[in-house]
Amino acid sequence: MERKVNIIGAGLAGCECAYILAKNGIKVRLYEMKPNFKSEAHKSDEFAELVCSNSLKSELITNACGLLKKEMEMLGSLFIEAAYNAKVPAGQALAVNRDIFSKYITKKIKENENIEVVYEKVKSLNDIDGIKVIATGPLTDSVLMNSLKDKIGQEDLYFYDAAAPIISSDSIDMNIAYWGDRYEQERKRNESIDEWKERISKISKSDYLNLPMNKEEYERFCNELVNAEVVTLHDFEKKDIFEGCMPIEVMAKRGIDTLRFGPLKPVGFTDLRTGSRPYANVQLRMENVEGKSFNIVGFQTNLKFGEQKRVFSLIPGLKNAIFERYGVMHKNTYINGGKLLDNNFCLKKDNNIYFAGQISGVEGYVESAASGMMVAYSIIERFNGSELVFPEDTMLGSLAKYVSTENVNYQPMNANFGIIKPLDRKIKDKKQKYTAIANISLDSIERFKNSKSWR
Repeated sequence: MERKVNIIGAGLAGCECAYILAKNGIKVRLYEMKPNFKSEAHKSDEFAELVCSNSLKSELITNACGLLKKEMEMLGSLFIEAAYNAKVPAGQALAVNRDIFSKYITKKIKENENIEVVYEKVKSLNDIDGIKVIATGPLTDSVLMNSLKDKIGQEDLYFYDAAAPIISSDSIDMNIAYWGDRYEQERKRNESIDEWKERISKISKSDYLNLPMNKEEYERFCNELVNAEVVTLHDFEKKDIFEGCMPIEVMAKRGIDTLRFGPLKPVGFTDLRTGSRPYANVQLRMENVEGKSFNIVGFQTNLKFGEQKRVFSLIPGLKNAIFERYGVMHKNTYINGGKLLDNNFCLKKDNNIYFAGQISGVEGYVESAASGMMVAYSIIERFNGSELVFPEDTMLGSLAKYVSTENVNYQPMNANFGIIKPLDRKIKDKKQKYTAIANISLDSIERFKNSKSWR
Protein backbone atom coordinates (compact mmCIF):
# COMPACT_ATOMS: atom_id res chain seq x y z
CA MET A 1 0.00 0.00 0.00
CA GLU A 2 1.29 3.46 -0.92
CA ARG A 3 2.21 5.36 2.25
CA LYS A 4 0.22 8.44 1.38
CA VAL A 5 -2.88 10.02 2.95
CA ASN A 6 -5.28 12.71 1.76
CA ILE A 7 -6.72 15.00 4.43
CA ILE A 8 -9.63 17.33 3.71
CA GLY A 9 -9.57 20.35 6.01
CA ALA A 10 -6.71 22.17 7.73
CA GLY A 11 -8.51 22.81 10.99
CA LEU A 12 -7.48 21.48 14.39
CA ALA A 13 -8.12 17.82 13.57
CA GLY A 14 -6.72 17.97 10.04
CA CYS A 15 -3.49 19.68 11.06
CA GLU A 16 -2.94 17.36 14.03
CA CYS A 17 -3.48 14.33 11.82
CA ALA A 18 -1.25 15.65 9.02
CA TYR A 19 1.61 16.57 11.37
CA ILE A 20 1.73 13.20 13.13
CA LEU A 21 1.55 11.27 9.87
CA ALA A 22 4.27 13.41 8.29
CA LYS A 23 6.47 13.16 11.38
CA ASN A 24 6.32 9.39 10.96
CA GLY A 25 7.43 9.52 7.31
CA ILE A 26 4.02 9.31 5.63
CA LYS A 27 3.29 11.63 2.71
CA VAL A 28 0.25 13.86 3.21
CA ARG A 29 -1.79 15.89 0.78
CA LEU A 30 -3.73 18.45 2.85
CA TYR A 31 -6.69 20.12 1.13
CA GLU A 32 -7.81 23.52 2.46
CA MET A 33 -10.43 25.80 0.89
CA LYS A 34 -9.19 28.95 2.65
CA PRO A 35 -8.26 31.62 1.72
CA ASN A 36 -10.20 31.25 -1.55
CA PHE A 37 -13.39 30.22 0.25
CA LYS A 38 -14.48 30.73 3.86
CA SER A 39 -17.44 29.57 5.93
CA GLU A 40 -19.66 32.13 7.66
CA ALA A 41 -17.68 31.78 10.91
CA HIS A 42 -14.10 31.90 9.65
CA LYS A 43 -12.12 35.17 9.50
CA SER A 44 -8.43 34.22 9.38
CA ASP A 45 -6.44 32.78 6.47
CA GLU A 46 -4.33 30.69 8.86
CA PHE A 47 -4.80 26.98 9.57
CA ALA A 48 -6.29 25.71 12.85
CA GLU A 49 -8.38 28.81 13.44
CA LEU A 50 -10.04 29.04 16.88
CA VAL A 51 -13.45 30.40 15.93
CA CYS A 52 -15.41 30.65 19.21
CA SER A 53 -13.07 31.09 22.17
CA ASN A 54 -9.40 31.22 23.09
CA SER A 55 -9.82 28.88 26.07
CA LEU A 56 -8.76 25.23 25.91
CA LYS A 57 -10.22 24.55 29.38
CA SER A 58 -8.46 23.36 32.52
CA GLU A 59 -4.87 22.18 32.75
CA LEU A 60 -5.58 20.05 35.83
CA ILE A 61 -5.55 16.28 35.31
CA THR A 62 -8.49 16.07 37.75
CA ASN A 63 -10.47 17.77 34.96
CA ALA A 64 -11.41 15.50 32.05
CA CYS A 65 -10.21 17.92 29.39
CA GLY A 66 -7.02 18.55 31.35
CA LEU A 67 -6.36 14.82 31.44
CA LEU A 68 -7.01 14.57 27.70
CA LYS A 69 -4.48 17.34 27.01
CA LYS A 70 -1.86 15.59 29.15
CA GLU A 71 -2.38 12.31 27.25
CA MET A 72 -2.02 14.17 23.95
CA GLU A 73 1.14 15.90 25.15
CA MET A 74 2.65 12.52 26.04
CA LEU A 75 1.96 11.32 22.49
CA GLY A 76 3.62 14.30 20.77
CA SER A 77 0.67 16.56 19.93
CA LEU A 78 1.30 19.61 17.73
CA PHE A 79 -1.91 21.14 19.10
CA ILE A 80 -0.59 21.06 22.68
CA GLU A 81 2.85 22.29 21.59
CA ALA A 82 1.27 25.26 19.82
CA ALA A 83 -1.01 26.00 22.77
CA TYR A 84 1.88 26.33 25.22
CA ASN A 85 3.79 28.46 22.73
CA ALA A 86 0.80 30.84 22.55
CA LYS A 87 -0.26 30.62 26.20
CA VAL A 88 -1.76 33.65 27.97
CA PRO A 89 -2.60 33.99 31.70
CA ALA A 90 -5.91 32.31 32.58
CA GLY A 91 -5.56 30.82 36.07
CA GLN A 92 -5.93 27.03 35.99
CA ALA A 93 -7.15 27.10 32.39
CA LEU A 94 -5.01 26.89 29.28
CA ALA A 95 -5.87 29.92 27.16
CA VAL A 96 -3.99 31.11 24.08
CA ASN A 97 -3.38 34.08 21.83
CA ARG A 98 -5.40 32.88 18.85
CA ASP A 99 -3.24 34.51 16.18
CA ILE A 100 0.03 33.17 17.59
CA PHE A 101 -1.53 29.72 18.03
CA SER A 102 -2.80 29.46 14.45
CA LYS A 103 0.35 30.94 12.91
CA TYR A 104 2.52 28.48 14.83
CA ILE A 105 0.57 25.49 13.48
CA THR A 106 0.42 26.93 9.96
CA LYS A 107 4.19 27.40 9.91
CA LYS A 108 4.84 23.85 11.16
CA ILE A 109 2.56 22.38 8.50
CA LYS A 110 3.92 24.43 5.61
CA GLU A 111 7.55 23.75 6.54
CA ASN A 112 7.14 19.96 6.68
CA GLU A 113 8.53 18.38 3.52
CA ASN A 114 6.13 15.43 3.82
CA ILE A 115 3.04 17.68 3.62
CA GLU A 116 1.72 19.11 0.36
CA VAL A 117 -0.93 21.80 0.88
CA VAL A 118 -3.55 22.05 -1.86
CA TYR A 119 -5.62 25.24 -1.73
CA GLU A 120 -8.88 24.12 -3.27
CA LYS A 121 -12.41 23.13 -2.31
CA VAL A 122 -13.01 19.39 -2.51
CA LYS A 123 -16.36 18.84 -4.18
CA SER A 124 -16.61 15.06 -4.18
CA LEU A 125 -14.96 12.19 -2.35
CA ASN A 126 -14.74 10.43 -5.72
CA ASP A 127 -12.22 13.04 -6.87
CA ILE A 128 -9.58 11.69 -4.48
CA ASP A 129 -8.00 8.24 -4.60
CA GLY A 130 -6.59 6.28 -1.69
CA ILE A 131 -7.02 6.93 2.03
CA LYS A 132 -9.08 10.01 2.83
CA VAL A 133 -9.49 11.73 6.20
CA ILE A 134 -12.54 14.00 6.33
CA ALA A 135 -11.71 16.72 8.84
CA THR A 136 -13.95 19.47 7.49
CA GLY A 137 -15.33 20.61 10.82
CA PRO A 138 -18.81 21.66 11.98
CA LEU A 139 -19.38 23.96 8.99
CA THR A 140 -18.60 21.56 6.16
CA ASP A 141 -19.11 23.06 2.71
CA SER A 142 -22.53 22.25 1.21
CA VAL A 143 -21.08 20.85 -2.04
CA LEU A 144 -18.97 18.28 -0.19
CA MET A 145 -21.96 17.56 2.04
CA ASN A 146 -23.88 16.27 -0.96
CA SER A 147 -21.07 13.83 -1.66
CA LEU A 148 -21.17 12.69 1.98
CA LYS A 149 -24.92 12.13 1.74
CA ASP A 150 -24.36 9.79 -1.18
CA LYS A 151 -21.76 7.86 0.81
CA ILE A 152 -23.43 7.52 4.23
CA GLY A 153 -27.08 8.46 3.68
CA GLN A 154 -29.12 11.50 4.63
CA GLU A 155 -30.57 9.88 7.77
CA ASP A 156 -27.13 9.58 9.41
CA LEU A 157 -26.09 13.18 8.79
CA TYR A 158 -26.98 16.05 11.14
CA PHE A 159 -26.87 19.75 10.50
CA TYR A 160 -27.13 21.33 13.93
CA ASP A 161 -26.35 20.36 17.47
CA ALA A 162 -28.98 20.97 20.12
CA ALA A 163 -27.83 18.94 23.10
CA ALA A 164 -29.09 18.94 26.68
CA PRO A 165 -26.68 18.81 29.65
CA ILE A 166 -25.39 15.49 30.98
CA ILE A 167 -24.78 15.01 34.70
CA SER A 168 -22.99 12.38 36.77
CA SER A 169 -25.28 9.87 38.50
CA ASP A 170 -23.12 10.07 41.64
CA SER A 171 -24.07 13.72 42.10
CA ILE A 172 -27.88 13.22 42.06
CA ASP A 173 -29.68 13.34 45.43
CA MET A 174 -31.48 9.99 45.51
CA ASN A 175 -33.47 11.07 48.57
CA ILE A 176 -35.43 13.29 46.16
CA ALA A 177 -35.13 11.50 42.82
CA TYR A 178 -37.26 8.47 42.00
CA TRP A 179 -37.20 5.86 39.25
CA GLY A 180 -40.12 5.21 36.94
CA ASP A 181 -41.84 5.92 33.67
CA ARG A 182 -44.90 8.12 33.42
CA TYR A 183 -47.97 6.50 35.11
CA GLU A 184 -45.95 3.48 36.28
CA GLN A 185 -44.69 5.33 39.36
CA GLU A 186 -47.87 7.35 40.01
CA ARG A 187 -49.88 6.69 43.17
CA LYS A 188 -53.10 4.96 42.19
CA ARG A 189 -56.57 6.07 43.25
CA ASN A 190 -57.56 4.61 46.66
CA GLU A 191 -53.95 3.45 47.22
CA SER A 192 -52.63 4.37 50.65
CA ILE A 193 -49.25 6.05 50.94
CA ASP A 194 -47.80 2.95 52.62
CA GLU A 195 -49.17 0.67 49.89
CA TRP A 196 -47.87 3.00 47.20
CA LYS A 197 -44.38 3.26 48.75
CA GLU A 198 -44.17 -0.50 49.06
CA ARG A 199 -45.18 -0.92 45.42
CA ILE A 200 -42.77 1.62 43.95
CA SER A 201 -39.92 0.28 46.08
CA LYS A 202 -40.20 -2.84 43.94
CA ILE A 203 -40.06 -0.94 40.64
CA SER A 204 -36.86 -1.91 38.89
CA LYS A 205 -34.63 0.80 37.53
CA SER A 206 -36.08 2.21 34.34
CA ASP A 207 -34.36 4.44 31.82
CA TYR A 208 -35.63 7.50 33.70
CA LEU A 209 -35.03 9.22 37.01
CA ASN A 210 -37.56 11.88 38.02
CA LEU A 211 -37.08 15.09 39.99
CA PRO A 212 -40.29 16.62 41.42
CA MET A 213 -40.78 20.36 41.96
CA ASN A 214 -43.34 22.18 44.10
CA LYS A 215 -44.85 25.51 43.07
CA GLU A 216 -42.26 27.64 44.87
CA GLU A 217 -39.32 25.63 43.50
CA TYR A 218 -40.73 25.74 39.98
CA GLU A 219 -41.43 29.47 39.92
CA ARG A 220 -37.99 30.30 41.33
CA PHE A 221 -36.39 28.09 38.70
CA CYS A 222 -38.37 29.70 35.86
CA ASN A 223 -37.52 33.21 37.05
CA GLU A 224 -33.79 32.47 37.12
CA LEU A 225 -34.00 30.64 33.78
CA VAL A 226 -35.59 33.50 31.81
CA ASN A 227 -33.13 36.03 33.26
CA ALA A 228 -29.96 33.99 32.77
CA GLU A 229 -27.21 34.97 30.31
CA VAL A 230 -27.19 33.25 26.94
CA VAL A 231 -24.53 32.62 24.30
CA THR A 232 -24.79 34.88 21.27
CA LEU A 233 -25.40 32.82 18.13
CA HIS A 234 -24.11 33.65 14.68
CA ASP A 235 -26.88 34.97 12.44
CA PHE A 236 -26.53 31.99 10.11
CA GLU A 237 -27.15 29.60 13.04
CA LYS A 238 -30.35 31.08 14.40
CA LYS A 239 -32.83 29.95 11.75
CA ASP A 240 -31.84 26.27 11.65
CA ILE A 241 -31.42 25.87 15.39
CA PHE A 242 -34.49 27.68 16.63
CA GLU A 243 -36.76 26.08 14.06
CA GLY A 244 -35.42 22.62 14.79
CA CYS A 245 -35.35 22.65 18.60
CA MET A 246 -36.57 25.37 20.93
CA PRO A 247 -34.17 26.26 23.81
CA ILE A 248 -35.77 25.70 27.20
CA GLU A 249 -35.13 29.31 28.24
CA VAL A 250 -37.02 30.55 25.17
CA MET A 251 -39.95 28.25 25.97
CA ALA A 252 -40.00 29.56 29.55
CA LYS A 253 -40.34 33.15 28.31
CA ARG A 254 -43.65 32.27 26.65
CA GLY A 255 -45.43 32.05 29.99
CA ILE A 256 -44.99 30.78 33.53
CA ASP A 257 -46.86 27.52 32.87
CA THR A 258 -45.32 26.74 29.47
CA LEU A 259 -42.76 24.26 30.83
CA ARG A 260 -45.39 22.53 33.02
CA PHE A 261 -47.30 21.70 29.84
CA GLY A 262 -44.11 20.76 28.01
CA PRO A 263 -40.91 18.99 29.12
CA LEU A 264 -41.72 19.43 32.85
CA LYS A 265 -45.25 18.00 32.65
CA PRO A 266 -46.07 16.37 36.04
CA VAL A 267 -48.94 14.14 34.87
CA GLY A 268 -48.37 10.48 35.75
CA PHE A 269 -45.95 11.04 38.64
CA THR A 270 -46.12 11.24 42.43
CA ASP A 271 -43.73 13.26 44.59
CA LEU A 272 -41.96 11.06 47.14
CA ARG A 273 -41.89 13.98 49.55
CA THR A 274 -45.66 14.54 49.61
CA GLY A 275 -47.40 11.47 48.22
CA SER A 276 -49.20 13.74 45.74
CA ARG A 277 -48.68 14.82 42.14
CA PRO A 278 -45.74 17.29 41.90
CA TYR A 279 -46.30 20.78 40.57
CA ALA A 280 -43.71 20.06 37.86
CA ASN A 281 -41.44 17.12 37.06
CA VAL A 282 -37.97 17.03 35.50
CA GLN A 283 -36.93 13.76 33.85
CA LEU A 284 -33.38 12.44 33.60
CA ARG A 285 -32.72 9.82 30.93
CA MET A 286 -29.98 7.24 31.34
CA GLU A 287 -27.13 8.15 28.98
CA ASN A 288 -25.31 4.79 29.07
CA VAL A 289 -26.12 1.23 30.01
CA GLU A 290 -24.00 1.44 33.16
CA GLY A 291 -26.19 4.31 34.43
CA LYS A 292 -23.18 6.51 35.20
CA SER A 293 -24.57 9.54 33.39
CA PHE A 294 -27.98 11.11 32.83
CA ASN A 295 -29.31 13.54 30.23
CA ILE A 296 -31.74 16.26 31.42
CA VAL A 297 -34.64 15.55 29.06
CA GLY A 298 -35.87 18.48 26.99
CA PHE A 299 -33.24 20.89 28.33
CA GLN A 300 -31.62 21.91 25.04
CA THR A 301 -30.24 25.29 25.95
CA ASN A 302 -28.21 28.24 24.81
CA LEU A 303 -27.30 29.42 28.32
CA LYS A 304 -23.66 30.11 29.10
CA PHE A 305 -21.99 27.18 30.84
CA GLY A 306 -21.69 28.93 34.19
CA GLU A 307 -25.35 29.90 34.04
CA GLN A 308 -26.36 26.32 33.29
CA LYS A 309 -24.64 25.13 36.44
CA ARG A 310 -26.17 27.94 38.52
CA VAL A 311 -29.74 27.67 37.23
CA PHE A 312 -30.08 23.92 36.71
CA SER A 313 -28.63 23.24 40.17
CA LEU A 314 -31.81 24.87 41.52
CA ILE A 315 -33.75 21.78 40.44
CA PRO A 316 -34.46 19.61 43.51
CA GLY A 317 -31.99 16.73 43.56
CA LEU A 318 -29.38 18.58 41.48
CA LYS A 319 -28.02 20.93 44.13
CA ASN A 320 -24.59 19.28 43.94
CA ALA A 321 -24.81 18.20 40.29
CA ILE A 322 -21.57 17.47 38.45
CA PHE A 323 -21.97 18.44 34.81
CA GLU A 324 -20.14 16.06 32.50
CA ARG A 325 -21.29 17.97 29.43
CA TYR A 326 -23.08 21.29 29.22
CA GLY A 327 -25.91 21.89 26.81
CA VAL A 328 -25.00 23.41 23.44
CA MET A 329 -26.88 24.84 20.49
CA HIS A 330 -24.95 25.72 17.37
CA LYS A 331 -24.62 24.92 13.69
CA ASN A 332 -22.74 21.66 13.58
CA THR A 333 -22.44 19.11 10.81
CA TYR A 334 -21.77 15.67 12.24
CA ILE A 335 -22.40 12.05 11.36
CA ASN A 336 -23.94 9.26 13.39
CA GLY A 337 -20.53 7.94 14.41
CA GLY A 338 -21.90 5.25 16.69
CA LYS A 339 -23.56 3.59 13.71
CA LEU A 340 -21.01 4.39 11.00
CA LEU A 341 -17.50 4.36 12.52
CA ASP A 342 -15.23 1.82 14.15
CA ASN A 343 -13.05 2.72 17.14
CA ASN A 344 -10.35 4.05 14.80
CA PHE A 345 -12.77 6.63 13.33
CA CYS A 346 -12.83 4.62 10.10
CA LEU A 347 -16.03 4.24 8.08
CA LYS A 348 -17.20 0.65 8.57
CA LYS A 349 -18.36 0.23 4.99
CA ASP A 350 -15.32 1.87 3.36
CA ASN A 351 -11.96 1.43 5.11
CA ASN A 352 -10.37 4.13 2.94
CA ILE A 353 -12.45 6.84 4.61
CA TYR A 354 -11.77 8.23 8.09
CA PHE A 355 -13.49 11.07 9.95
CA ALA A 356 -11.77 13.42 12.39
CA GLY A 357 -12.85 16.47 14.35
CA GLN A 358 -16.35 17.60 15.20
CA ILE A 359 -17.85 15.96 12.14
CA SER A 360 -16.98 12.58 13.70
CA GLY A 361 -19.02 13.18 16.86
CA VAL A 362 -16.59 14.77 19.32
CA GLU A 363 -17.30 18.21 20.79
CA GLY A 364 -14.71 20.87 21.53
CA TYR A 365 -11.32 22.18 20.43
CA VAL A 366 -9.19 19.68 22.35
CA GLU A 367 -11.39 16.72 21.52
CA SER A 368 -11.28 17.60 17.81
CA ALA A 369 -7.49 17.69 17.77
CA ALA A 370 -7.42 14.47 19.81
CA SER A 371 -9.52 12.67 17.21
CA GLY A 372 -7.10 13.80 14.50
CA MET A 373 -4.24 12.37 16.54
CA MET A 374 -6.02 9.03 16.98
CA VAL A 375 -6.79 8.77 13.27
CA ALA A 376 -3.14 9.46 12.42
CA TYR A 377 -1.77 6.79 14.74
CA SER A 378 -4.43 4.33 13.55
CA ILE A 379 -3.34 4.85 9.92
CA ILE A 380 0.34 4.48 10.88
CA GLU A 381 -0.38 1.14 12.51
CA ARG A 382 -2.43 0.13 9.46
CA PHE A 383 0.59 0.79 7.23
CA ASN A 384 2.63 -1.29 9.67
CA GLY A 385 0.22 -4.18 9.24
CA SER A 386 -1.52 -4.04 12.60
CA GLU A 387 -4.70 -2.66 14.13
CA LEU A 388 -4.69 0.02 16.82
CA VAL A 389 -6.99 0.18 19.84
CA PHE A 390 -6.50 2.99 22.34
CA PRO A 391 -6.80 1.74 25.96
CA GLU A 392 -10.31 2.21 27.36
CA ASP A 393 -8.93 3.36 30.72
CA THR A 394 -7.63 6.52 29.00
CA MET A 395 -9.56 9.61 27.95
CA LEU A 396 -8.42 9.15 24.35
CA GLY A 397 -9.65 5.56 24.29
CA SER A 398 -12.91 6.52 25.98
CA LEU A 399 -13.67 9.13 23.31
CA ALA A 400 -12.91 6.62 20.57
CA LYS A 401 -15.23 4.11 22.22
CA TYR A 402 -18.02 6.66 22.63
CA VAL A 403 -17.83 7.79 19.01
CA SER A 404 -17.99 4.18 17.75
CA THR A 405 -20.72 2.88 20.09
CA GLU A 406 -24.32 2.84 18.84
CA ASN A 407 -26.72 5.03 20.79
CA VAL A 408 -30.28 5.90 19.79
CA ASN A 409 -29.71 9.36 21.23
CA TYR A 410 -26.27 9.84 19.66
CA GLN A 411 -24.93 13.38 20.02
CA PRO A 412 -21.43 14.93 20.00
CA MET A 413 -19.52 14.42 23.25
CA ASN A 414 -16.88 16.29 25.23
CA ALA A 415 -14.21 14.53 27.27
CA ASN A 416 -15.71 13.67 30.66
CA PHE A 417 -15.20 11.17 33.46
CA GLY A 418 -18.60 9.62 32.76
CA ILE A 419 -17.32 7.85 29.64
CA ILE A 420 -14.01 6.52 30.98
CA LYS A 421 -13.61 3.04 32.48
CA PRO A 422 -14.71 3.26 36.14
CA LEU A 423 -12.49 2.45 39.09
CA ASP A 424 -12.72 -1.02 40.62
CA ARG A 425 -13.21 0.58 44.03
CA LYS A 426 -15.49 3.25 45.48
CA ILE A 427 -13.99 6.66 46.31
CA LYS A 428 -16.46 9.23 47.67
CA ASP A 429 -14.22 12.31 47.47
CA LYS A 430 -14.51 13.65 43.94
CA LYS A 431 -10.98 15.06 43.71
CA GLN A 432 -9.43 11.85 45.04
CA LYS A 433 -11.57 9.80 42.66
CA TYR A 434 -10.56 11.81 39.59
CA THR A 435 -6.92 11.80 40.68
CA ALA A 436 -6.99 8.00 40.89
CA ILE A 437 -8.61 7.74 37.43
CA ALA A 438 -6.06 10.18 35.98
CA ASN A 439 -3.09 8.29 37.41
CA ILE A 440 -4.34 5.02 35.91
CA SER A 441 -4.92 6.76 32.59
CA LEU A 442 -1.49 8.35 32.39
CA ASP A 443 0.24 5.10 33.37
CA SER A 444 -1.74 3.35 30.65
CA ILE A 445 -0.76 5.95 28.03
CA GLU A 446 2.90 5.64 29.02
CA ARG A 447 2.83 1.85 28.56
CA PHE A 448 0.88 2.24 25.33
CA LYS A 449 3.41 4.71 23.93
CA ASN A 450 6.37 2.56 24.91
CA SER A 451 4.88 -0.40 23.05
CA LYS A 452 4.98 1.54 19.76
CA SER A 453 7.76 2.76 17.51
CA TRP A 454 6.21 6.15 16.72
CA ARG A 455 8.35 9.25 16.33
